[in-house]
Amino acid sequence: MAKILVVEDEMHIAEGLRLNLTLKGHEVVLAPDGILGLEEYHKSKPDLIVLDLMMPKMDGGEFLEKVRQIDRRLPVLILSAKDAAQDKVKMLHLGVDDYMAKPFDLEEFLLRI
Repeated sequence: MAKILVVEDEMHIAEGLRLNLTLKGHEVVLAPDGILGLEEYHKSKPDLIVLDLMMPKMDGGEFLEKVRQIDRRLPVLILSAKDAAQDKVKMLHLGVDDYMAKPFDLEEFLLRI
């Protein structure tokens, strides 16, 4: 299965995602902010990134821009409380593959993965 990097500052959400993705056979790496997310990205070479937008130290938009400078094809799924159309449009322009607003349905999330 896939190696998935989850960049999420709410640890209860991150741990829940790790549990459910692991149960589906994926390898999951967690990072609590964009800076550590970039370190994990370089170290683990994930097949997919699940990314929150509102995080400390480096937000998801800045993280995404840095990843896209290196790899334009790596799938990225945004999982964010920001659900305004303008936020979604901005992220799609930056190269996001999918966008889900929190709160989200776990079954739908797993299907999108």
